[in-house]
Amino acid sequence: MRYSVVTFGCRVNQADSLGFEEDLLACGAVSAPPEQADLVVVNTCSVTATADQGARQTIRRIARDNPAARIVVTGCYATRRPDEVGELPNVVRVIRNDDKPRLIPLIVTDQAIVSTAERFGEGDGSCGALLEPGMAGRTAFTLRVQTGCAERCSYCIIPSTRGRPRSVAIDAVLAEVDRVAAAGFAEIALTGVHLGSYGRELAPRSSLVELLRALASRGSRSVPLPPEVLFRISSLEPMDCSLDVVDLVAEGRAFAPHFHLPLQHASNRVLAAMQRPYTIEYYASLVNDIRTRMPHASIGSDVIVGFPGETDEDFDQLASYLEGSPLTHVHVFPYSDRPGTTATAMSGKVPGPVVRERGRRVREVAAGLATRFRQSQVGTVRPGLTLEDGSTVITDNYLKLRISPGRTRNERVRVRIASQHDGEVLCG
Repeated sequence: MRYSVVTFGCRVNQADSLGFEEDLLACGAVSAPPEQADLVVVNTCSVTATADQGARQTIRRIARDNPAARIVVTGCYATRRPDEVGELPNVVRVIRNDDKPRLIPLIVTDQAIVSTAERFGEGDGSCGALLEPGMAGRTAFTLRVQTGCAERCSYCIIPSTRGRPRSVAIDAVLAEVDRVAAAGFAEIALTGVHLGSYGRELAPRSSLVELLRALASRGSRSVPLPPEVLFRISSLEPMDCSLDVVDLVAEGRAFAPHFHLPLQHASNRVLAAMQRPYTIEYYASLVNDIRTRMPHASIGSDVIVGFPGETDEDFDQLASYLEGSPLTHVHVFPYSDRPGTTATAMSGKVPGPVVRERGRRVREVAAGLATRFRQSQVGTVRPGLTLEDGSTVITDNYLKLRISPGRTRNERVRVRIASQHDGEVLCG
């Protein structure tokens, strides 16, 4: 059985897809490009209309290029519009997010997906685990510790596609970390749909800080982690990035100096309309504090342009703040109507050409911020991890650099940043 997994969207989807691949490989399946695969799993996103469109186009292209492919679709678009997805060519099964844990057992045992002649493993979905760096092209391991969201941002459909918040118990997280580290992974990215809400629904109640402290306490573990294992914290809502979280990262032992703190807007009026529970003053104070304490830290963000009612003055506040901010990279999202959200019914929709122009302007600002940060790091020495064929390294502060060939994937190195895009590995 030849398979392919195609993933759209967030790190949570990436983590889920990595699990699909691990289980399929362990069951005896063989990875192949989509155009050559017997089975294609498409893990979709639905954060914008563009994400929906991208999934549809990809599914149609796979069916056109590989008419024999059986396509299984999951993820947020499949959850939000299952009937629409099920009508696409070659789609044999649509699986909601809540059913992702049983996706591979279903595939292994369902003859509508896998014929008897193609059966692999024991046919009961209980295949053994197979894990190593480089699997599915991933050098760092993405570990989902939480899913679901109870926040009600007025523009966001994800609470209805991911459901209520659910966290993985700390003991279970630690056991998975031990397994991943034993398999040889040197970097683990912690992710969740609303990562900052980790543990609030557990009994007894826990928190993200408790989890991070447990991960950092290597010496007290029955099986201490290798010292080279580094944790990278994925996207955190600004109100969840507490002083305790910043302290743990600033200590510089267990966690990468890398933050992703979605701003969404710099106008308090727009933030209120978005139902975001903070002000631009709070956000600015937070990232300024991080920059003061960690001049080398990467601080990324997301912003939305063209939200309903966004005036020229609102947009100017956004552009002005970004230009003077300590942010190092910014993802720009043109506002997209999501039926079922509060924002869909709002008046004052911004014309498409205006949204596109505002997006262009903010992307220019974002490019300048990225260049400024890269230039500020030239001449410094950072720890890093080799990627792909060993000729690329990702630093702890999230700079991707070219290095001289001759190394293998997944090596911990110290690299001097020679230019904005090149590094020199130091010996000793």
